Amino acid sequence: MEFNKGNLKIIIALILGTLIVWTGLQNLGMIATGLSGAVTLLLPFIIGGAIAFVLNIPMELFEEKIFSQKLSEAHPAVAKIKRPVSLVLAFLSIAVILAVASFLIFPQMVDTISSVGDKLPGFISGLQAWALKISEQYPRFASAIKNLTTDWGKIASGIESYLQKTAMSALNSTVDWATNVVGTLVSFFIGLIFAIYVLLQKETLGVQIRKLLYAYLPEKNGDSIVRISGLSSDVFKKFVTGQCTEAVIIGVLFFISMSLFRLPYAVMVAVLIAVLSLIPIFGTMVGCVIGALLICINSPVQALEFLVLFIIVQQIEGNLIYPHVVGGSVGLPAIWVLVAVTIGGNAWGVLGMILFIPICSILYTLMRETVGSRLDKRQLPAEKWNGDRELKDGEELSGKIKKIKK
Repeated sequence: MEFNKGNLKIIIALILGTLIVWTGLQNLGMIATGLSGAVTLLLPFIIGGAIAFVLNIPMELFEEKIFSQKLSEAHPAVAKIKRPVSLVLAFLSIAVILAVASFLIFPQMVDTISSVGDKLPGFISGLQAWALKISEQYPRFASAIKNLTTDWGKIASGIESYLQKTAMSALNSTVDWATNVVGTLVSFFIGLIFAIYVLLQKETLGVQIRKLLYAYLPEKNGDSIVRISGLSSDVFKKFVTGQCTEAVIIGVLFFISMSLFRLPYAVMVAVLIAVLSLIPIFGTMVGCVIGALLICINSPVQALEFLVLFIIVQQIEGNLIYPHVVGGSVGLPAIWVLVAVTIGGNAWGVLGMILFIPICSILYTLMRETVGSRLDKRQLPAEKWNGDRELKDGEELSGKIKKIKK
C-alpha cells in the first residue's frame, strides 16, 4: 500500500479510533457516571422534546384541517394566528381526553374498591368453607397440613424486624423522595415551556440545525442525517397514532363483550386494559390478570368466563388488529413486531417494548433500501431471490430490477 496523503489519514483515524475505544473500555464506570450526569442535566429538555413530539401530532392535524394552505395564503392574519391557536387546541384536546378518562375511571374505581371491600369477607369465608370441605373429603391431606410444624413466634418476630427496618428506611428516604418529586415537577414545567417554544418555532429550529449539519459535515453525510431524521419522525408519529388507536379499539371491544355477557366491572376493566395495551402485546395480559382477580372476588365462575372471553378477544386483537393497525402504520411486518417487542422487553423493560417497534421499523426500512440498492448494482434477476414463489403484481424488492415471472 502506498503511503499517500489519503492512506495516511485513514491510518491515523484507525489508530485514534482504536485508542478511543480502548480508553473507553478501561473507564466504563467513569463514562457511565458522566452519561448519567449529562442525562440529569438535560432531563428538562428531554422531557420537553417528548412533550413537543406528542403535542405536534394534534397540532399539525388542527393546522391542516382548520387552517388550510389556501386560507392562510388568502388571509395573512390567519397565517399569523394558526400556529398558536392550533397549539392551544392541541392542549385543550389532550386535557379533554384526560378529563373524560378520569371521569370514567375514578367513579368506577371508587365503586370497584367499595364493592371489593364489601364482598371480600364473603369471598374469604367461601375459601375457608371450601378448604374445610376439601379437608373432610381428603382426611390424609388435612392430617398432613396439621402435622406441619411452624414456628409462628419466629415468623412474627421476623415480620416485626422487617417492618422496623422498612419504617426506618422509609423515614430516611422521605426527604430524598420529596426532593426528587420537587425536582421532577420543576423539570416537567421547564420542559413544558421548552416544548411550547419548540412548537412555535419548529421551522426556524429545523433550518438552524440543517445549517449546522451542512456547515460542519460533508454534503452526503448531511443528506443522510436529514433523511434518517425525517424517517424517524414519521415512523414514531405513526407509531404513537397507531398505538393510541389500537388502545381505543381494544378497550371498546372489551367493554362491549363484557357488557353483552353481563360481566361485572366492565368499564373499569375495559379502561384498564386499554391503558395497559399501550405496552405492546404484553400489556393486555397484565390487564387480564388484574381484571380476573377483581371479577373472581365477585364470582369465580364469572372470572373463568372473563378468561375465556379474554382469550377470544386477545386472538382477534393479536392476529388482526395490532399487526395491521400498529405494525402496518410503521411499515413493520407482524412477525418483526413480535421480535421487536420481545427483544426490547428483555433489554429495557416496558420502555424497550414501547420504543423498539419504531426503532426496528427504521432499521428495517434502511436495511430494505440498502439491500435494494445493492441488488440494483449487481443486476441479478428477480428469480434468484424469489425462488419458486411468483411475484405478485406490483411487488418489488429493489427499485430498478425488472420482475421475471414464470
